[in-house]
Amino acid sequence: MKDSHGEAVRWLRQAENDLDFARLALKEGFFHQACFISQQAAEKALKSILYAFGERVVLGHSLVDLLKRLSGRVPEITARKEAAGVLDQYYVAARYPNGLPGGMPFEVFGQTQAKSATEEAAGFVALAGRQVASLHETASPDQSAERPVAKRGEVVDGAREGEEDEKGGE
Repeated sequence: MKDSHGEAVRWLRQAENDLDFARLALKEGFFHQACFISQQAAEKALKSILYAFGERVVLGHSLVDLLKRLSGRVPEITARKEAAGVLDQYYVAARYPNGLPGGMPFEVFGQTQAKSATEEAAGFVALAGRQVASLHETASPDQSAERPVAKRGEVVDGAREGEEDEKGGE
């Protein structure tokens, strides 16, 4: 059986990295990319929560659909429904010219949208971080020996996040 906490952490770390890249795209003026990557960060954040709950296969790209799957288990997540709907609009339109009625994504999406998208994605990533940590803390005793969640650059179990131990594993 797949280690649900380990899988949740993998998805959460990728969500955090995607959010960092969305912020860079915003800073550098690649607004359409910031919008799309923000949607991706939020998607991976929600999937990390589903994995933390023990789901083995998590498919789909719609934040609204992923949110529905979590609404009964994470009550505070329903407050993010509108943000999910906005970010979902960037999944296709921010990438493909034929996803818009005219123009090209790099011409149409602007700084205001990109800034809002990265802020909303940050909210999803933060929520996921809290949920994954909380679910790990309440895990059964036989799961409590798993490696704790590390934030970027944080030292956990004597190793900096992202580094392998001497045995070559995590």
